Amino acid sequence: MKLVNLSVRRPVGVIMVVAAILALGFVSLRSLTIDLYPDIDLPIAVVSTTYEDAAPQEVERLVSQPVESAVSAIEGLEVLQSQSQAGASLIFMQFSTGTDLDSTLLEVRESVDQVNQALPEGAGEPNVLRFDPQQLPIMTIGLSGDSPEKLQQVAEDQLIPQIERQGGVASVDIEGGKTREVEVLISRSQMAQYDLNTQTIMQTLNASNQAASAGSIQKGDQDLQIRIDGEFDSIEDIKDTIIQSSSGARVTLSQIADIEEKYESSTVSEVGGQPAVVLSILKKSDANTVQTADNVRSSITEVEDDLPVNTNTEVVLDTSEFIKTSINSVFLNIILGGIFSIIVLMLFLKSFRATLVIGIAIPIAIISTFTLMYFTGETLNVLTMGGLALGIGMMVDSSIVILENIVSYRQRGYSMVESAKEGASELAPAVIASATTTLVVFLPIIFVEGIASELFTPLALTISFALITALAVSVTLIPMLSSKLLTKPLQTSGRRYWFDRFLAKVNDRYRSLLRIVLRWRKTTIALTLASIVGSVALIPSIGTEFIPPSDQGQIQINVDMPAATSLEGTQEATDKVDAQLKTFSDVIKVRYLTIGGGSMGGIGGGTSDSASYTIQLVDPDQRKSSTQAVVKDIDEELRGIAGADIAVSELDAGLGTGAPLQIQLNGTEYEVLDELSQQVVYVMEDVEGVSEPTSSTEEGRPEMQIEVNREKAAEYGLSDQEVITQVQTAFTGQIATRYREAGEEIDVQMILPEDQRETIADLEGMSVQTPTGSVIPLATIADLEQVQGPVSLLREDQQPQVNVESNVIDRDLGSTTDDVRAQLEELNFPDGYSYEIGGQAQDMEEAFGDLGLALIFSIFLVYAVMAIQFENFLFPFIIMFSLPATVVGITSGLFITGLPFSLPAFVGIIMLAGIVVNNAIVLVDYINILRSKEYDRTEAILEAGPSRLRPILMTTLTTVLGMVPLAIGIGQGAEAQQPLAVTIIFGLTVSSFFTLILIPVVYTYFDDLSNKITGIFRKGKDEA
Repeated sequence: MKLVNLSVRRPVGVIMVVAAILALGFVSLRSLTIDLYPDIDLPIAVVSTTYEDAAPQEVERLVSQPVESAVSAIEGLEVLQSQSQAGASLIFMQFSTGTDLDSTLLEVRESVDQVNQALPEGAGEPNVLRFDPQQLPIMTIGLSGDSPEKLQQVAEDQLIPQIERQGGVASVDIEGGKTREVEVLISRSQMAQYDLNTQTIMQTLNASNQAASAGSIQKGDQDLQIRIDGEFDSIEDIKDTIIQSSSGARVTLSQIADIEEKYESSTVSEVGGQPAVVLSILKKSDANTVQTADNVRSSITEVEDDLPVNTNTEVVLDTSEFIKTSINSVFLNIILGGIFSIIVLMLFLKSFRATLVIGIAIPIAIISTFTLMYFTGETLNVLTMGGLALGIGMMVDSSIVILENIVSYRQRGYSMVESAKEGASELAPAVIASATTTLVVFLPIIFVEGIASELFTPLALTISFALITALAVSVTLIPMLSSKLLTKPLQTSGRRYWFDRFLAKVNDRYRSLLRIVLRWRKTTIALTLASIVGSVALIPSIGTEFIPPSDQGQIQINVDMPAATSLEGTQEATDKVDAQLKTFSDVIKVRYLTIGGGSMGGIGGGTSDSASYTIQLVDPDQRKSSTQAVVKDIDEELRGIAGADIAVSELDAGLGTGAPLQIQLNGTEYEVLDELSQQVVYVMEDVEGVSEPTSSTEEGRPEMQIEVNREKAAEYGLSDQEVITQVQTAFTGQIATRYREAGEEIDVQMILPEDQRETIADLEGMSVQTPTGSVIPLATIADLEQVQGPVSLLREDQQPQVNVESNVIDRDLGSTTDDVRAQLEELNFPDGYSYEIGGQAQDMEEAFGDLGLALIFSIFLVYAVMAIQFENFLFPFIIMFSLPATVVGITSGLFITGLPFSLPAFVGIIMLAGIVVNNAIVLVDYINILRSKEYDRTEAILEAGPSRLRPILMTTLTTVLGMVPLAIGIGQGAEAQQPLAVTIIFGLTVSSFFTLILIPVVYTYFDDLSNKITGIFRKGKDEA
């Protein structure tokens, strides 16, 4: 090849090119975005609309349904879901893969604008947002040491502005603090005495709190701006506000209301059992997680000295720590894999210089891969880095074949330069063809859709880049280095001769085994089929799962109290939980509690009857139990707490794929769906592996329904809206105005005194003011009834839906899903009602289907490449018989290691389709070469087998040993690649054995068939 000759003749040029590539690779490595997993680009939009103080039923009827109808016809919409809860509507829209979400969001906004005017009065402006289920906080910082109100001010004035200025930070959410507000506690009797109503007071407060410009005047040669400053500066200004009634009475606000300053909070946060304000940092979608976290840490260090005395900051959670640990673990696995490969090369090549030639090629290929990753927009994550670790052994295969042929020429007396030229040129086409069979298996993965493609396309591209760069190195750098370093032939004797003697014995045994299998061909085929059938029988006992969970040492505890429980009541339950968690102090590094919080990026929100713990365990080397084992122990410990529904689960941040098992119940009536969900929960509790099944309907929230009697209200000159406004002002309050004091903006809220809005009697006896100024009890014009209202209402594709979700513990997801499906089939669903299995179980089934199709196409592409290479359709078909035997290795490997069959394992099977045929190619190709030299068929097989055994062992061992560190699961974050590595190691090892034994037998059968067909054609010609 011209490229080989050019590289040997121009070594300086090759070195310069390599140096430039290495420099570019190092620059690319520093610029690559680092994350835990590849970005899953799911085109999801959300429409968020507030409807203050409205019950879920009204939110669904008046807001959710109109918006659903407006957006349902948008092209590419696959899933339309809505969640209606008290005061808020959320519409989720998932579009087909590949949808340009930017242009689609414009369509969504246009559709929403068309119904915006039809939304009820009091509904807020609908917000159309891009939604990323993976967008979780990358860091959580606790601020403690002072009162919540002062901590809130410190956070808002000093920490948040500093953090938001840092590169990569998108936003900072705050929980646990208290905000300052002014309450105007109105007195109905005083208002009636002065003939005043709430509307007049609110208008007066707002009008009295104004500032405006009034033009300008001249003073000498200057223009002076006229500004009227009527804004409130203090609470005294509010108290002194003069209010004039319609009858002409003039009073100050303090005469008809009590004005108080208060610090209010809807959430409570604790870090390590101490009250704290907690900051959650979200990064920009394209930002480097590790770099962003480092920037935030640096910014906190800068302001720590300026914080008030006794105010402490603590990093509660930092996902970048796990990412760094995981990436470092993969780097370690790459180094170990490279060392194992070099040891194999030293054993076989018996030359330090020859090993050095290939050893140099490994880091060059890896660093060059970083350049290609950067220019294709890939991130540095555990899957792409795992791809490099998996490919470390395969990288040297091409170089081994080229180098061994160069060495053979060197031993025949050729000069270093001639050996490099002739040896590399002779096998370069075969090496390119062999590498192509490995590369083409990844093409279908790139073109499949869904989460499987999102996750494993980066891995496929990374391995492909590594193999392409390794191939380029093998036909350029290897010949050049060989022409300079191989000053003498390889050793044929000496201190490593023991290995040659060992290989000689192996060759002899292999030749004897070949004679036996060629004599007992039918027995060999039968034993192979029996092995395949036996391994298939193991599949049910292996089980399946979606993605192996990473042991990040993070646990979440959700505490749900009976609906409408107060903040104080929920806090009593969490105090009991805290007491139980103290028994786990040896494994808990830090715990973070929030009561009433739980919003995600401002979408949705929590209630006072729910609390959530986020627990970070100590590092795995400092505890004896896995995170899942600790979850089980904590769950058993907390079951004794009465009055609270407590769910303990392991957090696996990064994918955002939802609950492991989700049953979606669909129908027309929520009441029927609620009853069905309770039945589903009941039957799921008896299924092994199902943990904490819960229904989305939850316990109904008690509510007081007020039905205004329009006729009676009209008699007093009142409308429905006027009654609603007065009730809202009295019990929830209304913001009359805002004023600034010392740079802080403070709400002024009108509301009844607390002792007049606590009980049902307070509501029934509430005074309603008529337009004439008289006061009547609310019960006079309205009927009040206590009912159980829903907490939230779900709809999918504009039909009511109820979900039942559960975790899966101590069992694989696939088997658990099958058992749950069997239980559901026994339930009698009414007409018009059905169920679907969603969550990770649905994602797993869809991904397996996509990858199954990709595997079929991969096998076809491998056959097509070999047919082109051999210019024959028969020999590639013989080689393909090495594929079925991989089933034996795959199933036995997963069974022995106790790993369920998962997405990474499926990707390993696709990779095997391109790897295992290489050994058969080498063997069949050499048999054909010998037969072309007039060798008898049996002689050719007995000669080709032992002759090709050495390179087959070398390439197999380097590939297998290069993946051993990942298969062992060394370091954190290795769980995602472990099934993939185990699949390839066992599959390739067993397949190599069957290739060496089975392929020669299959070759003879097809040769006999070919001869018989040829004989029939010849006989026909002779007779003609």
